[in-house]
Amino acid sequence: MNLNFKRRDAQQGSSLIEVLVTLVILMLGLLGLVGLMLQSQRSQMESYQRVQALVVLHDMVNRINANRKVAGCYVVTTAADGSPFLGTGSGIVAPVCALGTAEQQARAVQDMTEWNDLLLGSTEQSGGNNTGGMLGARGCVSETTPGVYQVSVVWQGNGKTVAPAGVSCASDLYGDDAQRRAVTAPLQIAKLS
Repeated sequence: MNLNFKRRDAQQGSSLIEVLVTLVILMLGLLGLVGLMLQSQRSQMESYQRVQALVVLHDMVNRINANRKVAGCYVVTTAADGSPFLGTGSGIVAPVCALGTAEQQARAVQDMTEWNDLLLGSTEQSGGNNTGGMLGARGCVSETTPGVYQVSVVWQGNGKTVAPAGVSCASDLYGDDAQRRAVTAPLQIAKLS
């Protein structure tokens, strides 16, 4: 006796609802991954800008140290409108400085010009445009007390954090001061006789 039973499986494949649920879960996972990648790129850009700012900051500290007899000449670096910074939105005004020799004064002017170029990203170019700097980079040198200088580099961050305390360089020039980032270095010059 030959019995042919037709066996019916309870399930022949995936139902449309199962496929849709799987796609929704997959999409949510991919959206989370995209968000993570965007946050990673923002953090990488912030880190890159901070490294660039530190390089430019230490460059100016070294320039002042190398020409320390006329350190006061670096303080009078001002923009064309009288605000005390170099970089984005400024014009270099040659300092009127009676310190040191004419050669030392000329070196100070050249240092400020080169520092301004570094702030504007002249170290890297693409298509004739400077691309190596920070966003809206500005630099300041101020004398806090006689013989003590503060060199600052500020730039615009990608998002809001906390406004830098104790740094007046280019304050209120980035819309919200919580977007301003800053690195500073004190420099003490011994009184030369």
